[in-house]
Amino acid sequence: MNNTVPLAERVRPNELDELSGQSHLVGKGSILRTAIEKGKIPSMILWGPPGTGKTSLANIIARQLKLPFFQLSAISAGVKEVREVIEKARTQTGAILFIDEIHRFNKGQQDALLGAVEKGIITLIGATTENPSFEVNSALLSRCQVYVLKSLTEKELVSLMKNSLQKDELLRNRDIDLKETAALVNLSGGDARKLLNLLELVTDYEDSTKPLVITDKLVMEVAQKRIAVYDKSGEQHYDIISAFIKSLRGSDPNAALYWLARMIAGGEDVKFIARRMLILASEDIGNANPTALIMANACFDAVNKIGYPESQLILSQCAIYLASSPKSNSATVAIGEAMKLVNTYGDLPVPLHIRNAPTKLMKQMDYGKGYQYSHEYDNNFSAQEYLPEGIAGKKIYDPGTNAREDELRKYLKKLWKDKYGY
Repeated sequence: MNNTVPLAERVRPNELDELSGQSHLVGKGSILRTAIEKGKIPSMILWGPPGTGKTSLANIIARQLKLPFFQLSAISAGVKEVREVIEKARTQTGAILFIDEIHRFNKGQQDALLGAVEKGIITLIGATTENPSFEVNSALLSRCQVYVLKSLTEKELVSLMKNSLQKDELLRNRDIDLKETAALVNLSGGDARKLLNLLELVTDYEDSTKPLVITDKLVMEVAQKRIAVYDKSGEQHYDIISAFIKSLRGSDPNAALYWLARMIAGGEDVKFIARRMLILASEDIGNANPTALIMANACFDAVNKIGYPESQLILSQCAIYLASSPKSNSATVAIGEAMKLVNTYGDLPVPLHIRNAPTKLMKQMDYGKGYQYSHEYDNNFSAQEYLPEGIAGKKIYDPGTNAREDELRKYLKKLWKDKYGY
């Protein structure tokens, strides 16, 4: 056994029953498992967080169906490589093409797949951590079935660790006591690859000839000694973007720029960064400064056109603007309250006075009767009820006490002066 191969790769599952989690997809009687057992699968997009088994599932499918299997990474492959695989697949039957991180393919690269998928020259399996509705063009998406993979549960992660310690040739003969698992589980965030990488670090931390008792304290000690680098394959993908967004939300442009630089240096997708700022502009700034949404949208469009390295200038400008902007989550809270009412009360009938009445029969049934046309009243406002009976008078939107932009900027300057000295 080659000890330079990571533990996660050494214990990669070879059969559906060995795959951790995803019982909704590969459990007995599930749709995907049934298709695999029948020997006929559709082209598909596997969508889920890092370390949920997308690559493993693709390999298992090819192995179980005994079909030719080609694999490309969207990070390094282009149209040329795609066409080369398609030409090879023409001479074989039922070839599977697995494309990891397919969201990184541009429109031209995705279009190169269309004909081969449509004609059945290849069965495409794409893996993505991003919403395929945004990242896969509609023509290709319409030809694929989307399967959603879930983060592994605590029970599944613990089971994976125990099975790996027994399965791996390098670890099963060692005296290892997995006494505590909370730290390993919490640090993994549901990512099986991250979990096994950390478990391997812990097992390498002590002399392999001595008994090893894995405790939460030991795990934290090992984790804190890790070098803080940005993992281009996705291990710190969500941790760094979380720190970036929280810095923007907390009106700290210095921290926001640092985390932005970490992502840029790590080669993070510019669209991923810009999209998260676009969401924040509505979620955390909202109507306290509506221009933030326009700014973030312009940033998203611009980085799509320009790419690296110049995109870092646009991302920096937008991040500073969002961090320095007034904040309000009133719109976010309001739609959440509205959705709760819908889920609680169901489909309440529309009040008669605000129903549409395009026909004589509807008018006879009092549709629209008593409606007060707002423009006929003082200040273009009529105090009539628009909510249905049962929730009439319910307050959903609370505007809060949003500071005016100039007032907030003065407040932020004071905070920054106290914190940073300027």
